[in-house]
Amino acid sequence: MKTPDTVRPGERAFALLLVLFAGYAFREAYGISGFSGLTTGGVMPMLASGVMVVTALVILADTLRAPSGDGGGVRGVVAYLFPLRVVLFTALVGVYVAVIPWVGFLPASAGLLFVAIWALWRRGPVWAAGVSALSIGVIFVLFRLVFQVVLPAGSLWQ
Repeated sequence: MKTPDTVRPGERAFALLLVLFAGYAFREAYGISGFSGLTTGGVMPMLASGVMVVTALVILADTLRAPSGDGGGVRGVVAYLFPLRVVLFTALVGVYVAVIPWVGFLPASAGLLFVAIWALWRRGPVWAAGVSALSIGVIFVLFRLVFQVVLPAGSLWQ
């Protein structure tokens, strides 16, 4: 895997958080039984968290050595982590979750799939509707008929 030439926005702060989290995990693992023996209950958690500490320190050292990119401060980190497409799809999933109790699982899922496929595939609404309908049909057959799972119908239809 090719590593970037410069540090991405927020990468150094994230590497530092990794070290802090790994150190906390090691401290908690040590609290289980300490270094009292190789067969005690805390050995595996200490081993795993020790590996986490070492790898987090290596990652932190690599990010500190790498040249700094144009991060742009907090605004640059937010722009890097939350591009408009990610924010919009997160909002779409939020609407999907809110709509399921009202319209039911299948219509809400069909709407989510239609919008997502249309936005991402960009082949037009007819293709998106066809793929969505086919997908919902497969989901219905698998879950309702094969596995006999009762899918939420929604309060609108009752």
